[in-house]
Amino acid sequence: MTQAAAHVGYGGPRTVKRNVLLFVLDGVTFQPSTALISMTTVIPLFFEHLRASTLEFAVATAAVSVGMFVSQPVFVSLCSRVRRMGKSFAWILFAQRAMFLAFVVSMPLLAGNPSAMTWVFLASWAVFSLMAGSGTVFNVPLVLKLLPPNRRAGMRGVGIAIGSIISLGMAALIPVVIERISYPQDFMVLFGIGLLFLFANAAGFWLMDESEDVEPRHPLRVAEYMKAISVTLIGDPVFRAMVGSSVALVVANSLIPFYTLHAIRDLSASEGQVSLLAGLAIVTGVAVSLGFGFLIDRRGPVRLSPVAAVAVTAAGIVGLVANSFPTLVVAWVLANLGNACYMQTVMLMLGDVSPKGKAPLYVGILFSISMLLSSVAVLGLAPVLERLGFTALFVLVSVCGAVGWYLNVRVFQPRLARQV
Repeated sequence: MTQAAAHVGYGGPRTVKRNVLLFVLDGVTFQPSTALISMTTVIPLFFEHLRASTLEFAVATAAVSVGMFVSQPVFVSLCSRVRRMGKSFAWILFAQRAMFLAFVVSMPLLAGNPSAMTWVFLASWAVFSLMAGSGTVFNVPLVLKLLPPNRRAGMRGVGIAIGSIISLGMAALIPVVIERISYPQDFMVLFGIGLLFLFANAAGFWLMDESEDVEPRHPLRVAEYMKAISVTLIGDPVFRAMVGSSVALVVANSLIPFYTLHAIRDLSASEGQVSLLAGLAIVTGVAVSLGFGFLIDRRGPVRLSPVAAVAVTAAGIVGLVANSFPTLVVAWVLANLGNACYMQTVMLMLGDVSPKGKAPLYVGILFSISMLLSSVAVLGLAPVLERLGFTALFVLVSVCGAVGWYLNVRVFQPRLARQV
């Protein structure tokens, strides 16, 4: 296929090049924020400073999944009806980040009352997570609309890798800022730098060159979307199997913040060691983005998707015997490897599974169901951890990884092959 032919329907070579670069910018700007506004790094340290309970930490962790689940119907409906997805998405992102900025600015007023700080943060984090539900709903259709199939993973992986390298510097800042700047200004600085990257990230979507749809979309109102969930799952056995496998892996991936809590509480990890975990997560993401992205462009996301389940299962098994920080580090790297591989493959797999023009619907169903069940798992795990310790965490992770692998390899892929 010639380069010109590959770009037919996507706005021409110049437009494709512009949009590829802007998707690279997406990775460059988003990844550094994940080291600073993250349930696996700064927020656990923030909660330990506030002496928050395991339940409050679980609420913050579950808020990510619950918020995304609750907001999915609204964002699916919006995405299916707007003419310019990029600009609509950018407005949502600007609003999300401005509201979290309001919390950061108000932190000095709450500094003397840890309980108030905790609950105001939780409220702000819940709103932030609600609006984060737009991410998956808009991102996948935008990639499918603006980028040809042979340009969807490789260069975006390069952007993620560059952003991840910047993230290493951000992770190195965490212990330095906490040690040298007094509370609450230390966390204000960390959250504030993360927000600078996120505002630049939103600007990139605003600048995307978006023409008419390559494929006709199917507009859905919220009520129509809710009715379509059961109809789609019953009528599409391939997608149903993909949802089952994805749910198992999302549950396991949603528990990664508890690895950090385990390190802090049971293994006496310092701020520097938490920063090391952040750095290793970033390096793992770089390796996956550079190696996995171009491999996906060559071999396809479906064939490579079982790698995520294998890594998740291995993380749980290693975690079960992790009685020291170095052993936990191995489990941590495997868990982040599984998470990164899952995120690289699942969105592009939806392009192979969803009918033409129905990507927003399929994205919404997949992520809303997986977010709901993962939030239930996180909230249910909190009292179990209080009683049984973190062994229960790694047992659940191992089981989820194994179930995810079985449903992918033994159910989803054979059904997809028969359908094709």
